[in-house]
Amino acid sequence: MFTTDTCCTLVPYFEIHEGQFAAFKALGPKFVERTSTENGCIHYAFSFSGNTAHCREGYIDAEAVLAHLQNVDELLGEALKIAKIIRLEVHGPATEIEKLKAPMASLNPLFFVLEPGIRRASEA
Repeated sequence: MFTTDTCCTLVPYFEIHEGQFAAFKALGPKFVERTSTENGCIHYAFSFSGNTAHCREGYIDAEAVLAHLQNVDELLGEALKIAKIIRLEVHGPATEIEKLKAPMASLNPLFFVLEPGIRRASEA
């Protein structure tokens, strides 16, 4: 069974300041714990390559993205003291992207509009 795909993914990459890798990595579990309370989160985790961190995150729709950003605002502020966002992508259907453009403008993301496809209604 397939369903209409309203999923939005955030694709941020952080460049961690020299000497701050351990401090940034220590924030990961705090982000995960905070995000685990969000009903609209599909997946959320950090991965690392050298001094670059990526947060793999997906949400059921634009409203869930905005709720997440509000929920982690304080932690993101801490992260941005020891790292900088070097690239931020937002992927989602056009209707969901339109809901995110104005609220996310200050983060200067690249918006990618998802073409129609398929999404399983439940995990196999």
